[in-house]
Amino acid sequence: MPVAETAGKIKALEIQGATKVAVEAVKALAAELRELEWVEREEAVACLEDSIQVLVGSRPTEPLMRNGLRFVESRVLEARWSSPGELAEVVGAAEADFLGMLERAREDMVEVGARRIEDGDTVMTHCHSSAVTGTLLRAHERGVRFRVLQTETRPKYQGRITARELVEAGVDTTMIVDSAARYYMKEVDFVLVGCDAITSEGNVVNKIGTSQVALAAWEARIPFYVVTTLLKFDPATIRGGYEVIEERETAEIWENPPKGLKILNPAFDITRRDYIHGLITEEGIISPHSILEAIHRHYPWMLGGRPSLQG
Repeated sequence: MPVAETAGKIKALEIQGATKVAVEAVKALAAELRELEWVEREEAVACLEDSIQVLVGSRPTEPLMRNGLRFVESRVLEARWSSPGELAEVVGAAEADFLGMLERAREDMVEVGARRIEDGDTVMTHCHSSAVTGTLLRAHERGVRFRVLQTETRPKYQGRITARELVEAGVDTTMIVDSAARYYMKEVDFVLVGCDAITSEGNVVNKIGTSQVALAAWEARIPFYVVTTLLKFDPATIRGGYEVIEERETAEIWENPPKGLKILNPAFDITRRDYIHGLITEEGIISPHSILEAIHRHYPWMLGGRPSLQG
């Protein structure tokens, strides 16, 4: 089953990165619904809701995935269909619309971010983000000569993914241990990181260690930018909800620890908006303080409206 298989891969980090997770989850949901044989509408809706729960449960801190699944769900619930063929048509259109929206947003924010990079710059980044990698590669393709300082990003070493992609493209890249970020901050012109979630206050949830990099940048008066689509906004935070921080298995840190040792392994942390110089988005570089206004302009459906093609 597409949903069960995809959820398993997301949980095991075989599929990682907020954008990739969202894309694969939406594709899996659409495939699951297209595979339905003739059932009553109520049964199809139950399958839809069960599938969404399975996918959402695979990675708690992924509002982009939740927003994509909600987009498809709303289209299915609003549409008039009475056969598997009609349902498949509705699902296919919703899938294409959301993925197209996401691709346009990514193209716009990568373009904005690439313009920020100039000859001679040293850019620090943390973890692996397809948006950040895309931004750096876009600037490199245009002949901009710059250097990247990449943290290794323990305990799963996702920084190696970014480093490999950059080195293979010919970008001057140096890897450092996570704890050396503050030491090397004096060499940096600005920091670029990705994002898993944006709250209504303009705070950003990203890979554990991001907030420490942000604090080091703030102390050194180095601009700290977050490359993100507005589609990663978590509407639940408007109503007082908190973004759940996923706790990973302790074996990722130490497979055979001494008896009695307690290990904590949060996957993400929260960077306060006060430490963020700007959000590099499809709208341009905006202040994290203005996130709600930007959502209203681009994706009002995330705030309760009909999920159509804004943006």
